[in-house]
Amino acid sequence: MVPEGALPILARVDERSGRRLARSTAIFSLATGLSRILGLVREVVAAYYFGAAGKINAFTVAFQVPNLVRALVADAALSSAFVPVFTELQERGERERAWRVASSLFWLVLLVLTGVTALFIVVAPWIIGLFGDPGGDRDLAIGLSRVLFPIVTLLGVSGIVVGILNSYERFTVPALSPVFWNIAIIVGLVIGVPRSDSIDTKLYVYAVSIVIGTVIQVLLPMPWLRGLDGRLRVLIDWRDPAVWRVLKLMLPVTLGLGLINFNAVIDSVFASRLIDPQLAPTAIDKAFRLYMLPQGVFSVAITTVLFPSLARLSARGDTSGFRDTLGLGLRQIAFLLIPAGVMSAVLAEPITRIVYERGAFESAQTPVVAGALAAFSAGLFFNGMMLLLNRGFFSVQSNWIPTSVALGNLVLNAGLDAAFYRFGTWGIPLATSLVNVAGSIVLLLLMRRRLGRLGFGAIADSIGRVLVASAALAGAAYGTWYLLDRGLGRSFAAQLGSVLPALIVGTAVYLLACKALKVRELGALLALRKRLKSA
Repeated sequence: MVPEGALPILARVDERSGRRLARSTAIFSLATGLSRILGLVREVVAAYYFGAAGKINAFTVAFQVPNLVRALVADAALSSAFVPVFTELQERGERERAWRVASSLFWLVLLVLTGVTALFIVVAPWIIGLFGDPGGDRDLAIGLSRVLFPIVTLLGVSGIVVGILNSYERFTVPALSPVFWNIAIIVGLVIGVPRSDSIDTKLYVYAVSIVIGTVIQVLLPMPWLRGLDGRLRVLIDWRDPAVWRVLKLMLPVTLGLGLINFNAVIDSVFASRLIDPQLAPTAIDKAFRLYMLPQGVFSVAITTVLFPSLARLSARGDTSGFRDTLGLGLRQIAFLLIPAGVMSAVLAEPITRIVYERGAFESAQTPVVAGALAAFSAGLFFNGMMLLLNRGFFSVQSNWIPTSVALGNLVLNAGLDAAFYRFGTWGIPLATSLVNVAGSIVLLLLMRRRLGRLGFGAIADSIGRVLVASAALAGAAYGTWYLLDRGLGRSFAAQLGSVLPALIVGTAVYLLACKALKVRELGALLALRKRLKSA
């Protein structure tokens, strides 16, 4: 029991934590948001040149293969295993040793992933063969995958650098690095594609631009390591138990994150082999890019900001602080992602039309992508929950728990894909959303068992209020778009004139509803706004 006099103090602490989280998340979200917007521009440019049908599907599959390997052994897996150990060493005052461990892992990862990349370049024909004949040109898919495989090595070393910066709670530069990745690809497409004669050459230009952009993304954060209290050196200390602990922690993290990304590969196999190899893989990928915009801006921001804090609280044995911080993060994710999912679902078709429908992207492709986007949107909030809960388990170094859940999700995803592909392209994203729902519920229950309690009452109360406000948003946004769309028509300018007011009206109604319903997370946002105005 909490003493009665302590309740106001706890309330003030929770309010300060909420404001600090809101402020850090806002800064990271702005940087990430800029990156995601440029990523959307990149997709718009790519859709203009390649559309969603034909040989672009060979590229989509070719990019997914190294992207899966990257997820298995590179950036996210490395950061998730590295940050808790690096932070724990710092908390114990062993800063020199922490940097020695970081240096050892940097060079070890560079050597191992170079060998992995070479191996996968050799076996690319067998891997691509699993997808059948994507885009009607399997040889093209093989060649493109070989060009793209070096990003595995590059992003592997980037995982160590980003992990170090995040451990020092420096999030802005790592968040801005993908901005330049997107700019490099956009420039490569705009300059290189018009000067290429064949569709094959144009797709190789796309692939090379991605590799160049990845080099820039890796090198950009390096100078910011100099201002810290250590530096990376050329050494591999095999004898340090902390190095082996990171590698041991990486195994379940690698399996967990890899299994999550392996779901996307299974989706592509079903889409390419059983639905439409000339359209379905890229239609799902285009919808996924739109779906990831709010995911990257909001849940990735909150998770990245909270991860070092959770790892630090775990290292200190502060279970109460860990529980409160995790609960706060879950409520913030609900406040941001539930309305974002509702908005992207009800306006899926006009959003798809505005973003993609030009050049080689034909109007007949729009409903297919929009259906996939609406299906993805149903699981947006639950995907954000899974992301944060996974990091919570990584912080307490219970990495096998999310790995086991991810294995169950893999089996469930394959079964649902087999059942839902008959619905058409949108059935695959629907399966993904249902997997996100199941996985997040299981992780939440397991985390509650681990911590004893998790503030379910406060979380459920916040989600309930947000759901009511989001229902008001849905009616206001769709109603506004529908009325304006009927009067303005379907030109690009007319669609902007109907969708933008719908987004604005829907957001305003949501915020007003949250204020009327006294949603606590809105208070943290308004406090941040006042603070920024007075600064």
